[in-house]
Parts: sequence; structure tokens; C-alpha cells
Amino acid sequence: MIDKVYKFYKKYMCSVAALCGFLFAIIPEELFAMEICFYFSEKINIFLARFGLFAILLFLYYCYKNNRNSALIEGYDYKITVEYGNLFKVENCKKVIPFDECFTTTVGDRPFDINKTSICGQYLLKNSISQRDMYELIKESGLKPLRSRSSCQNKIRYESGSLVPRDNDLLLAFSKLDSKGLGVLSKHEYIDSLFRLWSEIDTYYKGIDICVPVLGSGVTRIGDKKLTQQELLDIMIATYKLSTYKIKKPQKLRIICRKKDNFSIGNIGETV
Repeated sequence: MIDKVYKFYKKYMCSVAALCGFLFAIIPEELFAMEICFYFSEKINIFLARFGLFAILLFLYYCYKNNRNSALIEGYDYKITVEYGNLFKVENCKKVIPFDECFTTTVGDRPFDINKTSICGQYLLKNSISQRDMYELIKESGLKPLRSRSSCQNKIRYESGSLVPRDNDLLLAFSKLDSKGLGVLSKHEYIDSLFRLWSEIDTYYKGIDICVPVLGSGVTRIGDKKLTQQELLDIMIATYKLSTYKIKKPQKLRIICRKKDNFSIGNIGETV
């Protein structure tokens, strides 16, 4: 309970209290000297008026933080927007499409097939790409396979975080596969893949925004327990800030989120 109160204070009340402190310093006290209740003294009425202003501002700030559809995170050498949306409907950007480590192109219901509801599955259903076509794209990109084979059917695999360009899209080798064909990554592997992705994007963005989904928020298992979209988003933002490879302004990294229960753009930064 104490922890929740502290988080609420840190997230909402601290900012509103700072604003109110500034307003109380510049607004003459006479303006707060309204007679809210004639039973009370002037000082108590002033206190109630100020408390009322604080409560209204706190409510408005709470609504703003929890109902906005996008957020801008900006530093001297980077610009990130986090926004709700459909990756396939966003425009004026290159889109990162996460595949597995083998760039599997078969959509189906078997464990080692691509789930048709995933971003990769939707992409493959919209774009007819055979495994032969994929290998040609990989060859043209110059991406080399890893020496070790995948645990799934001993297939050729590629380093997680590697990109293969296709038209205006960037196809991403992302989740490792276990012997059953399920996507798995340890938290350390997930972080490593993000750092590689940021360096790869530096090669391919070509002066245009890059749109990327919250990686790992689908069927891929990250770490010992499945991390929430909120936790994954915070890790993505943190690694991008730390990376030496960033998209040069005014272009930016755009992270596209799905609306989910227990997730809010207003909570960015609370789980890192």
C-alpha cells in the first residue's frame, strides 16, 4: 500500500505540486480569498481555494497521462515516439517486421509454423514470399548465417537483431527457436538483439522514420517469465538511449503499441 502511494506521488502529485507551488508564488493571495464557507476564517478559505486548484490540476494531469495516444521522448541525439496503432497502417516510414531466427515463411498451425495472427504472419499473408524468395533476399543483403544450426529441425539460422531489406520494409531475425519450433529468448539475449537491431537500423533507415512494434509482446517467450508489453517497451527505450547508433534528427524511432489491459503509454519508464 505504501509503495502504491509513493508511486502515485512520484508519477502525478510531485509534478502537480511543483506547478501549484509556482502558481501560488505568482498569483496574489487576494485572488484566493473567496468566501467558500462563511463559517471559516479568511485563512482557511484561502487554504481551501488553493487545495481545490491543486485537486483540479491533479485530476486533469491524471486524465492526460492515462488517456493520451502517443508520447514523445527526446534527447540531444535521439527522438522516440511511442504511439498506439496498427503497424501495417502507419505511413511515411520503414517498418520492422519480426521473423524468427530462420526467417521461416510458412504460415500455419504447427508449432514450427508462423502464427497467422502475429505481425510476421499477417505480413506473409499480405505478401507472398516463399522460402526460396527469402533466401534470395538474404543473399542480396549480404547477411551471413551463423555457424551453429537452429534447435528446430537443424535449420540455417541468423543472428537475432539482423535485418534484411525488402522494398520499404526491414525483415528482422528475432526469436530463437527451441526443438519444438517455439520462439524463446533469455532476457540477456533479448537485450543483445535490441542493441544489434539499433546498429542495423543505422545502416538502413536512409533519412526516414523507422516504425517497430513492441518486440516480444506476441508469442515469443522472453526470460524466465513472460514480460509484459510495458516491461518490454521500457527495455526497448532504455537500450535505444544507451546505443551509440541512433536515427539522426529530425527523423525518429516510432514504437507502435497495441492497446492492452494493464498497459498505458503514460506508464513509460516505471518498470526499467
